[in-house]
Amino acid sequence: MSLLRVCAFAKRLSRRSLFDKCAARASLADRCQLRVPTRDGAVRRISETHLQLQRRNVSFVIPKRDDAKKRGLEQSQLLDVLEARIQQLRSDIVLDVRHAKVKFLKAPSLGRGVLSEAAAVGQEQLSQQVSRWTSSSNPLLLLQEDVEAAACGDIQLSIRSYLEACVFAGDVERAQRFLLSQHRVMSRRKHLNTGVYNIMMRVWAKKGTLNQIGRIFSLLEEASLKPNLGSYCTALECMGRNPNCSPNVITRCLSQMKEYGLSVDDLFSRCVFRQDERDMVLKAVHVVQPDYRPRLKAEATPWSSSLVHDFYTQRSDHQYPKLDFTQEELQERFNLQLSMEQACTATINSVEAAKPVTEHMARMRELLADQRAKWQKILLQALRESKMILSNTNSKDYRLNLYPYLCVLGDKEYVDIMIQSVANLPPSGESLKILARELGNRVYTKYSVRQKHQSQMVEKLRNIYNSYTDLLAKDTKEYSVLPSEHWCKLELDQTSGPSLQGGETHWPYIVSLELGTYMVELMVKNLKINSDTLNSAFERKSIPILYHMYTFRSTRQVGFIKPHPILTQMQQDAMETELTFDSFVIPMLCPPVPWTSVKFGAYLLTPTKLMRTVEGATQHEVLLEKCQNLLPVLDSLNQLGNCAWRVNKPLLDIIISIFNDRGCDKLDIPPPLSEAPKIPHFTAHDPAYTASEKAHMKREVINAKKKCNEMHSLRMDALYKLSIANHMRDEIFWFPHNMDFRGRTYPCPPYFNHLGSDVTRAVLLFAEGKPLGPKGLDWLKIHLVNLTGLKKRSSLEGRLEYANAIMEDVLDSADDPLDGKKWWTNADEPWQALACCMEIANAVRSPDPTRFISHFPVHQDGSCNGLQHYAALGRDVIGATSVNLLPCDEPQDVYSGVAQQVEEFRARDAQSGMKIAQVLEGYISRKVVKQTVMTVVYGVTRFGGRLQIEKRLKEIDEFPKEHVWDASHYLVRMVFSGLKEMFTGTREIQDWLTESARLISKSGHTVQWVTPLGLPIIQPYHRTRNQVLKSTMQHINLQISHDARERPDTVKQKNAFPPNFIHSLDSTHMMLTALHCYSAGLTFVSVHDCFWTHALTVDTMNKVCREQFVALHSQPILQELSNYLLQKYCTGFP
Repeated sequence: MSLLRVCAFAKRLSRRSLFDKCAARASLADRCQLRVPTRDGAVRRISETHLQLQRRNVSFVIPKRDDAKKRGLEQSQLLDVLEARIQQLRSDIVLDVRHAKVKFLKAPSLGRGVLSEAAAVGQEQLSQQVSRWTSSSNPLLLLQEDVEAAACGDIQLSIRSYLEACVFAGDVERAQRFLLSQHRVMSRRKHLNTGVYNIMMRVWAKKGTLNQIGRIFSLLEEASLKPNLGSYCTALECMGRNPNCSPNVITRCLSQMKEYGLSVDDLFSRCVFRQDERDMVLKAVHVVQPDYRPRLKAEATPWSSSLVHDFYTQRSDHQYPKLDFTQEELQERFNLQLSMEQACTATINSVEAAKPVTEHMARMRELLADQRAKWQKILLQALRESKMILSNTNSKDYRLNLYPYLCVLGDKEYVDIMIQSVANLPPSGESLKILARELGNRVYTKYSVRQKHQSQMVEKLRNIYNSYTDLLAKDTKEYSVLPSEHWCKLELDQTSGPSLQGGETHWPYIVSLELGTYMVELMVKNLKINSDTLNSAFERKSIPILYHMYTFRSTRQVGFIKPHPILTQMQQDAMETELTFDSFVIPMLCPPVPWTSVKFGAYLLTPTKLMRTVEGATQHEVLLEKCQNLLPVLDSLNQLGNCAWRVNKPLLDIIISIFNDRGCDKLDIPPPLSEAPKIPHFTAHDPAYTASEKAHMKREVINAKKKCNEMHSLRMDALYKLSIANHMRDEIFWFPHNMDFRGRTYPCPPYFNHLGSDVTRAVLLFAEGKPLGPKGLDWLKIHLVNLTGLKKRSSLEGRLEYANAIMEDVLDSADDPLDGKKWWTNADEPWQALACCMEIANAVRSPDPTRFISHFPVHQDGSCNGLQHYAALGRDVIGATSVNLLPCDEPQDVYSGVAQQVEEFRARDAQSGMKIAQVLEGYISRKVVKQTVMTVVYGVTRFGGRLQIEKRLKEIDEFPKEHVWDASHYLVRMVFSGLKEMFTGTREIQDWLTESARLISKSGHTVQWVTPLGLPIIQPYHRTRNQVLKSTMQHINLQISHDARERPDTVKQKNAFPPNFIHSLDSTHMMLTALHCYSAGLTFVSVHDCFWTHALTVDTMNKVCREQFVALHSQPILQELSNYLLQKYCTGFP
């Protein structure tokens, strides 16, 4: 029998064993069923809400023999593919490889193939980085653990959040009853872990009731669970609070800890403390060990990557930048930011406030204020009545309900959140699911801030932050440590009192959604207005101000909450002068708290995730918490967040003036709704119209409504951005950063940031100014030419020469932007171009331009960055030349190169008589093909590429519209063919990544990898399952595509792997550049592959950027990836 056949047989036995265990567990559950999930993702309707998940049926996958055979074959194929790549990489010579062919070996038939010796050799050469991530050599064991953990994870999260809400609200009796009801029934007890029991132990520890602590320890023993550090911590805290506690009891507790391999030092280094818990634990320990002092020290992190080893170990030449603030000024800013976050909201003036207030506007504002006062009273009464009903509901103790979540804030706070949501509701309405989610999240944010106040950590945060400013302020000594290192040291120095990382449980997505739905239902039922409010001729009756209705999104029916036209008219006529935002929407008024762990960083109190994920997805967080070497990633985020900003006030005033004067579509300033097309009115039953005329008029009505909705959305988006910018016009501010699951970084404030549109980027300046120096003015001029979109293929000298030739237009644009020649309006990025014109004008008119202090950010953009990484990975010299990885006399423009090649194909086909090729003569340009070329490396399909080209062709007024379809089909084929010829290695690497991902997902796994900086990445694409959230208003159908219990979505996994892998490399390069720019004292921020710095330091930044790109691609990236995939997914083979 061949090795492969033996391996497949062993895997079948393992799967059978897994199923037997699942079946045994299922027999203990009174309401569990075994069923095979259907391929079409049928709706799993649940009789209870997600808050009653402990009663939900649990589905287990029953593997069939055929599936086992298929998996064996697929793993064999994956092994062959990866081994082929290893052999190829071993034989490659870096400089000579131009077209790296990836050979796919034909998979041997099951039962006859023999694994090659190369496979065994490949598995023996696994990197240390991989071994840290794979804790078990048996992938089936890992799969079983993952499935079981996922099956209980959501339920445990719901239970923990419910108990914590009960305890926070002071309803200890309800929490205790619930825990006991879960414990008594075996089918529900399996969802409990030690952490759940610790929640109640913490309560009894505060009360000093040691007998209750002992009872819960007995419950742990009954549940076959072992006490953990948290359990012993609460026991010792209780002993410390109890003056009559015998020293023998404390000694026994410490002895038992020692038996389990836990030390007293572990308590103080790994446990999370609130209020005075730490002092009480130490008091108990001192009873039996009077001389004990906690020995705490920062753990030395082993550098997983040679890329950052020198950065952290050789600091003699590092020059970490300081902020242009005194320590006292930074401390004052901390207090301002703390006050805003404690309020959880910020109210600012709208930029529309400058309009004169008419008598009608004043009357509408007064009317709205009166109505809101009435609505507050009505909602307050309705909320209290509904809470009373919920609290007295005669339900079984094991059933969860919303009552505790409605008690974590004051009643008025819930009402304020609801009233604010009414004010922010757009005229077209909002999806019930989105509105409910926002309401639930606002409640959770306030609750989280209140928890931190209750734990008494705010004062400790203030003390540590005040000391932390010593690192950043300009009037303090120089340090040779990074912000995260300094913060960690300050925490170690101030160990008394509560922990800054409180360890609170984040509410499950379904809890926030159900709570929000409940609040929406209260609003719809109780908020009403008189029908004659705006027109006294109407009959007076009380009508709802919100309507629940249904609309279609594509083929899906979606529940909508829509305001009554009376409310919409009142709000539009009132033109209120204030806008209220969540506090995290506003940029920070002080430098962000440095990221020091997965759960701590960014804002002072507002909960923030390190990694942005789909609502409800937890697999990313689990991976991050297991990772021990994230410091380079965290430090790069801290560097980006520490950049201080200010507003370009002269430019902002120009933009606001256009915004308040009917806008301008050409300049991306949305016009007001008064400029929207009028919606035609007609009677559908009017016999004067024919059927075709009625159909035509219906389409016109639909199009007009769609246009109005789009204009309102764009107008409000611009209003928010400009209002926030205007609010911050005299401030210095910061953007805290986090990242997505691929490692790409983003500012946390969602509206106003440097990743925004041309308008928002144009009004942002660095807070710190630096002199232009000898080459700074030249870089400003080159940057201006880059913003125009002209001279793409000209050298830097050619662009500078062109800039000098148009100086008259530049100065005219700066002096008279709205009434002059308006040269700047024809640029690709007009507002940034105008800002650059103003900066150049100020510099050239200064006494000495080299000493002119410039705050202007100069950009250096990548040349089709995805293709650059592919060309470097494949050592593709031809491809590298076209994307400027090799020295050239003039910059290469890959988009123009592809357009030129496509034009050659077109001319050849036109000569042979092809009609569509003849029609396209003169219409093939860089702009037509650019988007498709840019996105091909990120996984765009021919279908998507055709749509992109079709859009570009429609923008050409002269192009015959009847040929758009055929022309887009033809051009997308030519673009793909041209890229295939230019980037042979790119396509072959893409194919290898795609095929590997296909085989991995077919074998039942999601694709994972680790970036060269040690960031773990997992693709959260699973087969979609439907879950129904039931409420009296509407059953909300949730399409969940991230559930780890479902099999991977093979199509998404394989299509997403190449672009996501390249994105992860792109982010790694940016992070390396950020770290080394920081050590060189540069101001540096990025918009993905576009890097920003002062004009003075552009050359230094360029040098760092190139050095880090070379350093990154000097690593054996593809071989390390191949080794990792072999280790993780093929370890079952001998």
